[in-house]
Amino acid sequence: METVDHTATARELMLEFARQTGLAPTAPSPVRYLWTDAFAVCNFLALHHRTGDSRFMDLARTLANQVHRTLGRHRRDDPRTGWISGLDEDAGQRHPTAGGLRIGKKLPERDPAEPMDEELEWERDGQYFHYLTQWMHALAALTRATGDPTWNRWAMELAVTACARFIHISPLDGRKRLYWKMSIDLSRPLVPAMGQHDPLDALITLHELVVTGRDHPAPDLPDLQEEIATMEEICNGLAWETDDPLGMGGLLSGAWRAWQMAARGIFPHPELSAHLLRAALAGLPVFIRSGTLNLPPEYRLAFRELGLAIGLHALPGFEQMAPPAGRAVARVKEVLTGILPYRPLADEIEGFWLRPDSRATATWKDHREINTVMLATSLLPEGYLHLG
Repeated sequence: METVDHTATARELMLEFARQTGLAPTAPSPVRYLWTDAFAVCNFLALHHRTGDSRFMDLARTLANQVHRTLGRHRRDDPRTGWISGLDEDAGQRHPTAGGLRIGKKLPERDPAEPMDEELEWERDGQYFHYLTQWMHALAALTRATGDPTWNRWAMELAVTACARFIHISPLDGRKRLYWKMSIDLSRPLVPAMGQHDPLDALITLHELVVTGRDHPAPDLPDLQEEIATMEEICNGLAWETDDPLGMGGLLSGAWRAWQMAARGIFPHPELSAHLLRAALAGLPVFIRSGTLNLPPEYRLAFRELGLAIGLHALPGFEQMAPPAGRAVARVKEVLTGILPYRPLADEIEGFWLRPDSRATATWKDHREINTVMLATSLLPEGYLHLG
C-alpha cells in the first residue's frame, strides 16, 4: 500500500483551498464560509507547527481577518451596509465579532414576511450558533499559537454576543434553550429548534476561552462565568447519543478537549469526557451496520465522515496524557477499551477520500471547500484537537 505523506498532502489541499476561496492570492470578493474557515485556521496553524514555514502562520492570520471583514459585515446584496454589529467603522475594526458572524451561505436570509421553506433554508444566510462556537475555538487557537491575546478577546466578545442573543426561554417547557439559526442582525430566530450538541460545544468552548485567557491575559477580558453557568443549566439532563458520523466525531473531539483541561485541573467536569465517549460508542456500531462506508462515493458525504475521522484521531491522546485524579480516570479507561477498536476507521475514511476517483464525483465537488479542509484536518488533526 502506498504511504501517504500527511503533511505534504495536507499542504497541497490547504493551498488549493486558499486559491479556490480567494485567500491567496487575495480576491476582490473572497468566498468565506464560517465552519470551513474555522477548521482552515487550525490547519494552517498545524502546518506552521509541522513545517516551520511562516507562510502558513500568515495565512492563518490573513484568513481570520478576512472572515471578520467579510462575515462580520453585511452582504453585498443587502441594502444594509457596514458591520452587522451596527458599530461605526473604527469601532467595528476594533470589535469585529461584536455582532456575531454570518454563515456565508450563497442566498440571502429569509425575509420576515416570507414563509419557511425547510429545504431552501439550508441555502440561506444568517447565523448558526454551532458555527460561532467553532470560530471561537479557532480564534483561541490563534492566541495560543501567536501569543497575541487579541484573538481570544474577540472570541470572548463573540461568546458574550452569541449567548445573549441565542439563549431564550422555551414556551414549551419553560427551560432555557438555544436557537439553532438566527437572522444576520440577531434580531429574530430563523430556525427555533436547538441543535443536539450546541450547548455541549458551547460549554466546552467557553471553558477553553477562559483557560486561554488565563494563559494569555489581557486587561478587562469578559469572565464568561454567567454564560458558562447558563450552558451548564441547558446541558443538564440532555442526551448526547447519535449515530451521525459528524456528531460522533464532535463528541470524541469534545471529550478530548475537555480531558485536556481536566488534566490541568481547570475544568470542573472531569466526568464529562467519559459520558461523551460512551455516547459516541453507542452510535458507532449503528453507523457501521448502516453500510454507509460500503457505498460508492456519490452516495456519501465526505465532510460528515471526515468529522468522525477527526474525532477518532483524538483517542490515542487519552492514553498518552497524564489524567486528572479520581474516578473519572477509571471511567474513561473503561470506555476506551470498547471504543479504541474503532480507531482504524479514521484511516479507512481518509484513504477512501484521498482516492482521486472518490473526489471526482458530484458529491465531493458540490461541497469542495468543506471537504478539502476537513480532509486536511484529518491528516493533521493536532491543529484542531490540541489545546496546548
